[in-house]
Amino acid sequence: MSVRTVRTRLFAASTVALAALALTACEGGSDTGADSPSSSTTATAEAKPSTAGSAGTSGNNGSNGTDAQGDKGGSSGSSGTGKDTGTAGGSGNGSGSSSGSDTQDKGIPGKCSASSVKITATEVDRPVNHLLLTATNTGSKTCYLPAYPQARFGEAQSVPPVFEETKPQAVTTLEPDKSGYAGVLLSAADGSAGNGHTVNTLTVPFDDGSIATVSLPSGGVHVDDALKVTYWQSTMDTALY
Repeated sequence: MSVRTVRTRLFAASTVALAALALTACEGGSDTGADSPSSSTTATAEAKPSTAGSAGTSGNNGSNGTDAQGDKGGSSGSSGTGKDTGTAGGSGNGSGSSSGSDTQDKGIPGKCSASSVKITATEVDRPVNHLLLTATNTGSKTCYLPAYPQARFGEAQSVPPVFEETKPQAVTTLEPDKSGYAGVLLSAADGSAGNGHTVNTLTVPFDDGSIATVSLPSGGVHVDDALKVTYWQSTMDTALY
């Protein structure tokens, strides 16, 4: 066998060995590829809805309440905290405070009424020809009297004028069982006034529309054109000046 023939055979053997090694490497690459995730698994993961996204959507739905406060719930729900936040927002704080329903201070006295204030009339020795009116609160609440008694004697068509100099700084207020006083000049002391006559009835109205009927002394009282009254006072002395 010649040297040329030997070289040829060695070259052929080397070629076969290299081909075998290349085939082995290709088969190893196929095994490595089997370890990577399949395309179907990846597709399934992408198709599955996000749980966090569903919770955020539920929060938005919870905010769609029927009242104005539901909008606040929507803002909370959209942050992704989920269904519970949306529900709390939907309930809202719907009721506003009522600051207007009752603002009257019940400590402020109301108007006196004939149903809770009794008026009596008493003749006095001094000053002469004077009558003392006493208004007593028989009720359970403090009230205030009219400025002065618009006394109507008998069938008179008008009420007597008032002594302006007797006007107090404030209206007279009566606590329960307390009294206010007013003086009445019935007639001129010297008899100079005209139209003198005797009356047997007296009525005194209150600011609430009620009217008190006052009993006069037995036999009535004599009045003339000098008839005049004082403002209601808190003491008897200021009423009989």
